[in-house]
Amino acid sequence: MKILVINTGSSSIKYQLFDMDQKKAVVAGLAEKIGEETSILTHELLDSNGEEKEKVEKERINDHEQGMERIVNLLIDPEWGVIRDKSEIDAVGHRVVHGGEAFKSSTVITSEVISAIEENIPLAPLHNPPNLTGINVARSLFPDAPQVAVFDTAFHQSIPKRAYLYAVPYELYEKHRVRRYGFHGTSHEYVAQEGAAYLNRPLQDLNLITVHLGNGASMSAIKKGKCVDTTMGLTPLEGLVMGTRSGDIDPALPFFLSKNLGLSIDEIDDLLNKKSGLKGLCGINDMRGIEKRAAAGDQRAAVALDVYTLRIKKYIGAYYAELGNLDAVIFTAGIGENSPKIRRMSCENLEDLGLKLEPEKNKVKSSRTREISSEDSRVKILVVPTNEEKKIALETENVIKS
Repeated sequence: MKILVINTGSSSIKYQLFDMDQKKAVVAGLAEKIGEETSILTHELLDSNGEEKEKVEKERINDHEQGMERIVNLLIDPEWGVIRDKSEIDAVGHRVVHGGEAFKSSTVITSEVISAIEENIPLAPLHNPPNLTGINVARSLFPDAPQVAVFDTAFHQSIPKRAYLYAVPYELYEKHRVRRYGFHGTSHEYVAQEGAAYLNRPLQDLNLITVHLGNGASMSAIKKGKCVDTTMGLTPLEGLVMGTRSGDIDPALPFFLSKNLGLSIDEIDDLLNKKSGLKGLCGINDMRGIEKRAAAGDQRAAVALDVYTLRIKKYIGAYYAELGNLDAVIFTAGIGENSPKIRRMSCENLEDLGLKLEPEKNKVKSSRTREISSEDSRVKILVVPTNEEKKIALETENVIKS
């Protein structure tokens, strides 16, 4: 079975083609700057010898339909493709950011599903519309292939009411669905499953804290295999300090900014989502650059690292209390997988909670799941590479087979 995974943004299409017999991607690519004067299509082919070949095309892509047509042409190209005809694609899996309360699991896309995704646009106005664009284009290009929606929010739908309700007038939840939803669910579920496999224990027997640290960042508390809490909320702004997002703040801060600085709602939205977080604290949001600056004596960079890791540590403690007991903490995503410093700072002084990092193990670089806790650590500390596209392919396969 060959499954095409699509993640459509407002001006981009990220894609991977999976051979499900081998459970691996054979093609990966990204079409970006769609609609701009010069678009970029980067197409990577993994050949039978395990070597990557890359082709980059720089010419205008007018819209997502043309972008998908260009991608299909590369997939069937004699030199750069792996299929003879688009009919060889057995299914298409779509990342959909917000499923609201309508979807607790992945599902085959029907007209009713599309309507439900449209109803959730107010909850994800920047993400659901381009996700729908990708769905509509793929349905027209692959009319015979089943299309499956995999939702970022689905894994978090097991969160109990006591954890997802905000202490605001209840009718806001009843009438407008104001509640915690959480995001990065595909990643949290994937690394939890991979971590359980590494520990050689059933996921339903484990209590885990998963820590997804990329430019966007979130954590989840997983009890007996089910998510019971997560840091992101109604939107991806809540929770951890992120690359450009503030994370948790005093809810009255927007009022202060409006009354005293005269900022509009749109300006406050832009400030908290695009000019805050690490970028707001020290001027840049690339963690590698911040670590280098901190090592060179830059105090603002050092403070940014302190603020960033303290928030992670606070949530580890909070989720430990919520779970009652803990088997493992799992770090993942770009920063979580590649920054020994962030992992060390996030686990410092947590020995009394049973978390004891082994410094030499923590320094090891690897693309595989690994353990970085000491032998006498009561709680395991793992680094598990995430693979959201693979998870979407697996979900798509499971939905079709069932």
